Amino acid sequence: MEYKKNDCVTMAIEDIGSNGEGIGKVDGFAFFVKDAVIGDVVEARVMKAKKSYAYAKLMRVITPSPQRAQPECGVHMQCGGCQIQALAYASQLTFKYNKVRNNLLRIGGFSEALLDEVSEPIVGMEYPYRYRNKAQFPFGRNKAGETVTGFYAGRTHAIIPNTDCMLGVEENKEILERILLYMRESGSTPYCEEDGSGLIRHVLIRKGFSSGELMVCLIINGDRLPREDMLVETLCAVKGMTSISVNTNTERTNVIMGARCRTLWGRDAITDTIHMRTPEEIDSGRDTLPGEAAEGITFSISPLSFYQVNPIQTEKLYSLALAYAGLTGEEIVWDLYCGIGTISLFLAKHAKHVYGVEVIEQAIRDARENAGRNGIDNATFYVGKAEEVLPRLYETENIRADVICVDPPRKGCDEACLATMVKMAPQRIVYVSCDSATLARDLKYLCENGYELKRMRAVDMFPGTVHVEVVCCLQRASKADQEIRL
Repeated sequence: MEYKKNDCVTMAIEDIGSNGEGIGKVDGFAFFVKDAVIGDVVEARVMKAKKSYAYAKLMRVITPSPQRAQPECGVHMQCGGCQIQALAYASQLTFKYNKVRNNLLRIGGFSEALLDEVSEPIVGMEYPYRYRNKAQFPFGRNKAGETVTGFYAGRTHAIIPNTDCMLGVEENKEILERILLYMRESGSTPYCEEDGSGLIRHVLIRKGFSSGELMVCLIINGDRLPREDMLVETLCAVKGMTSISVNTNTERTNVIMGARCRTLWGRDAITDTIHMRTPEEIDSGRDTLPGEAAEGITFSISPLSFYQVNPIQTEKLYSLALAYAGLTGEEIVWDLYCGIGTISLFLAKHAKHVYGVEVIEQAIRDARENAGRNGIDNATFYVGKAEEVLPRLYETENIRADVICVDPPRKGCDEACLATMVKMAPQRIVYVSCDSATLARDLKYLCENGYELKRMRAVDMFPGTVHVEVVCCLQRASKADQEIRL
């Protein structure tokens, strides 16, 4: 049977896609239904039809699945931020574990027996809401011409009004409402993507979970705001406010932040501390550390700094990376794609020396400052692309590596970088990944060139969404093992 737009169909949802959509079939014809859950029986309306499958909109849940949960957010179906909030959290974790495993099977070519041996249970959250320490909210106008803020609907730039995203901190609501009030009273206009008019494009809000410090940075289509004193006065009334700034972005682009920031009030940056977690604390499932805080590193975070958005899970992820590195205090460690030194500085406390590489110059300046702030003098940081810096220093200065840690962007490691890692022949490689598909590709290369996958663990950094992070430990195979393979 052929289907066309606006046809209504009833089906049982039998599977879940990589983007979190429910998958059902009618007479062999597949339907991808956003917000449907495995086990649901639903009525859906066709939005786009192909020859053998169609995308459909959930209209009604006829019989809810046992895996269905009531989301805490009232606009989760319209907003593009969360794809699987309607899925019970235990089922979300199962979905993410399977997503990682399937990519390693399909793309990496690893056997099920090996994955059974090296895989450890996924690390979830005790409370999978209110975990984001950073949020960026766009401003625009609704159909009535009123200024609104919230999040974009999926695959669009239409703003779904919402000042209280359940993934963000509670302070966001008060801050956004105060900014909207300021805009009305000062006559500040929201930016219009269609013609490039208007002033206020986005607001960036960050919170240090350990420090309680708040940062607000307004991204504007110009150099100044009207009545900046009024903005400062209203935002300073928010408990914890530490830094208020503006960022200039006059480009007709989808990139949110511009290159220039100007502080209006308070400090240029806020601070946060990431603590080490013991294996027992990671396995306990608790989000908070009991009693006195463990060993930690304090970071300075500016508006342009990269910093993991879920500090609770970051502590668990980085603690796993450190454990997988197996440091004794005598190792030379390279940390590639090091950002502001978050992993580097943890490693430095347990290594002989750490070398960090990052392409963003401001991030390296932050990394060096963070090293000084924490009294760490055995970390050296370089600006540049990992695939360029690593080969150059290896060939010209013969800097060795006992352990290499990589935490690349979603596209994974450049092949030149992987080839140099293989040449340097560290005993261990710790790979932290935000995309299990490119992870699988890179692990395949490394395991075809002298390494063995020894440990792997997924960490749920983004509950309610389809994204998942993974940390892996690879060990250099013995010469005998490598000869057997050949």
